[in-house]
Amino acid sequence: MKKSTLTSLLVAALALPAFSADPPKPCGAIPTPQQVDWLRMEWYGFVHFGLNTYTGREWGYGDENPQLFNPTDFDAAAIAKTFRDAGMTGMIYTAKHHDGWCAWPSSSTKHNIKKATWKNGKGDVVKEFAKACKKHNIKFGVYISPWDRNCADYGNKGYLRVYYKQIQELLTKYGPVFEIWFDGANGGDGYYGGARERRNIGNASDYYNFPKIVKNIRKMQPDCIIWGAGQHGDVKWGGSEKGHVKYPCWNVINKDTADERWISLEGDTPINRAGWFWHANQSSKVKSPEHLMQVYLDSVGRGANLILNLAPDKTGRLDAADVESLLAFGKMRKSLLSKDYALGAKATANSVRGNDPVFGADKLTDGDIESYWCPNDGEKTGSIEIKLPSPATFDVVRIREQIRLGQRVSAFSIDAYIDGQWQEIDGAGQTIGNQVLRKLDTPVTTDQVRLNIKDARACPCISELSLLRMPTAAGDETEEYVFAYNAAKQNWEVSPSAAAAAFDNQPDTFWQGGNNEAIVVDMKKTTKISSFSYLPRQDGKLQNMTDSYEFATSTDGKNWNTIRGEFSNLRANPIELTVELPAPTDARYFRFTPTRALEGTGASAAEINVK
Repeated sequence: MKKSTLTSLLVAALALPAFSADPPKPCGAIPTPQQVDWLRMEWYGFVHFGLNTYTGREWGYGDENPQLFNPTDFDAAAIAKTFRDAGMTGMIYTAKHHDGWCAWPSSSTKHNIKKATWKNGKGDVVKEFAKACKKHNIKFGVYISPWDRNCADYGNKGYLRVYYKQIQELLTKYGPVFEIWFDGANGGDGYYGGARERRNIGNASDYYNFPKIVKNIRKMQPDCIIWGAGQHGDVKWGGSEKGHVKYPCWNVINKDTADERWISLEGDTPINRAGWFWHANQSSKVKSPEHLMQVYLDSVGRGANLILNLAPDKTGRLDAADVESLLAFGKMRKSLLSKDYALGAKATANSVRGNDPVFGADKLTDGDIESYWCPNDGEKTGSIEIKLPSPATFDVVRIREQIRLGQRVSAFSIDAYIDGQWQEIDGAGQTIGNQVLRKLDTPVTTDQVRLNIKDARACPCISELSLLRMPTAAGDETEEYVFAYNAAKQNWEVSPSAAAAAFDNQPDTFWQGGNNEAIVVDMKKTTKISSFSYLPRQDGKLQNMTDSYEFATSTDGKNWNTIRGEFSNLRANPIELTVELPAPTDARYFRFTPTRALEGTGASAAEINVK
């Protein structure tokens, strides 16, 4: 071989990378491409709008007259635009709630929108929302309750034909559906075609045959994310209707077993404290933008997604106070994410997989969510230092794993170089997953930050480290229940006297009595009342929480007008519930009788009020 040829080969060889490392193998369960896309949506809207909007109930009994549905100013496009303007990426509409009423012209049941007064029965709310979402470039999804308190066949096999048909209609007639939502409330009291009885279905997954439902959905809409379905789907409940998801948040079930499977979490909450459907008093109970930011940090910031509910009123329009808070939070969130001080910063790591730059530390600051830093196999710890061009002030650190290879990290900390030395600014990090947003106690100013991976299930794969600044006034806000304070209570005579704790305007105290133990109140003067409210105990316990009731009014303490009902959804959302009377009535006395407890056999109440 000629010398010149040998020299040319040597030069060419030196120009080639010294190493070309293989990517790490996946660790444990990994998400589907659809689950990855869904997680990157981050947050989207719920819309609860149906017969409950017109009855004031949270859970309809199933005996409601479909003619009640008659919005006078419904504009689906305006609602979708509001969601888009706030930064939401999608909308999930409650096409059918527990009352069994279908907001589309379903052929599966007569209890549907064809009997509504609105548009002379020719309307289709599902169609209008689907078109509106397409127009404003956000994704469309549907909620369809498995429980049906109207259907006579509920609890029997005959209902399954009805339910499967409803799912088929929603997934084949309205275009792409990004998520289908199956509620967890199943079985109990209901109308059931006039039977008015309590039905128990046993194991929900067995009764509905969720594996079959999931299989059918995959055929009709392969990209549709399935919420719930007895954990046969893709996503499960975050555990609280306050929107908070517990940390650490592992996106797997049956962890560290042969049956490990990726299943993400979703935080859900209404934007106000009145409930999921519209209620006349909700404007005064809207959650502030600062509170919504904390919910965002406690859901999306813990590796889950957030679904935030807004409920149109009887006209079909969103409440102005809700919209104002939503848009303000959307602006705050956009501001938080608008400036990443670490973007493009120089990064070095104590170890790089095969010394291959494909897996270098700079992948944390390159703005590419798919690239990632990774050490060698067997190395479950690591350290990456970020050097900024100039000092920056930040108080939120966002970290992402490359979840296509599984969720790996189980412990980490963050240091900053301050006053000539490294100081720990967050030592409580556990898992990361899709992302974590770590809110620091106080803002930090520095030009050097260090991420320490302390433990992982396998070699860590970190795709992003961002340094962000929370907008002014945003931050931790403790949720407090707003109840109907009534100064006149101090003059009321309550029997038994122990029940005074339910009338002291102190939501943290509560009366506890026996089942069917009536509370009688003498208001000392006759007044016209149109509603009463019940606030359940606020200590986080369900024991003796009142589930159903009788409420009676009287002008003389002898002759009583009585109504009966239930308090819905207290297990997941123990807020103050207001019950409208059939008509305003004069009363000096009222009587509250708990008739069933959510758990146990007694009764309790934190506050009872009339208005």
